[in-house]
Order: sequence, then structure tokens, then C-alpha cells
Amino acid sequence: MTAHRFILEAQWPGGRNEVGTISSGQLQTKISIPKEMDGPGVGTNPDEMLLGAAATCYLISYAAMLERAKIIPVDLTLSSEGIVDVTNGVFTYEKITHHPTILLEKNTDERTQRMVQRLAEKAEKTCMISKAIRGNVELALNVTIQFANE
Repeated sequence: MTAHRFILEAQWPGGRNEVGTISSGQLQTKISIPKEMDGPGVGTNPDEMLLGAAATCYLISYAAMLERAKIIPVDLTLSSEGIVDVTNGVFTYEKITHHPTILLEKNTDERTQRMVQRLAEKAEKTCMISKAIRGNVELALNVTIQFANE
């Protein structure tokens, strides 16, 4: 078994509406509560970071699966949306929806198109962040397959 270890260092100067910092490898940023939640909105926040972790894990997993299947997209993009519910002052991360768009060559056969769809679904189920939050946060997927103009 191989274990990978990641360390994050954080600094927080005081109360709820202060601005702190985090540092972990290449990630170095300010953190605070978002403006939408009556905070200062400086840097990033846990809501964006969870969405970012889920989105990047999904995207990298999907790209790796496509590569192993020898499917080379013209382009692969992702838009992801996180929904946080606030009821009676309780914040609950409810749902993350990934919207991958894969651009394929115009002459891509139907078998490959079906494989692209199946791999998109498999990537969501097997990404380590998806597995870590499944059961606590609803996960959804909306795949768009497009074709390049030649």
C-alpha cells in the first residue's frame, strides 16, 4: 500500500469576519466567509474549496480514463455547481453537479461516443473526492458531447 500525505497550514487572526490564510503545496491563498454568507468575501472559502476539490478530482479522473481508453478529445471542459442550503442558520452542502463538455472529432463513431458517456459516469463514481462525500452531498452529472467542425 502506498499512502500519500498532504499537509495544510492555516492561520486565522480572530473572529468570524476576519481573513486568514492557508498554504498547502502549490495552494496558497487568503480565506474568509463569502459575502453571500455575510462575510468579507476575501480569498476563497470552504464552499468553493469543496467544489474545487470535487471538480478537479472528477476532471482529472475523467481525463485519465479517456486516455486509458485511447480516446483523445479535441477539448474537455467542466463547469461545476455547488448548492449550499441555509435553514435556521444551519449551513448544509446539499449538492454538486458536474457539467463536463467533451469535444470530439467530427467523425467519431457511435461506439466511442457511448464509451465517452460511460467513462464520464464512471469517473464521477470512482473519483476519490466523490467517494468521500457521497452519502452526505448529492452528486449529479450532466454530460455534453459535441463535435469539432472540420
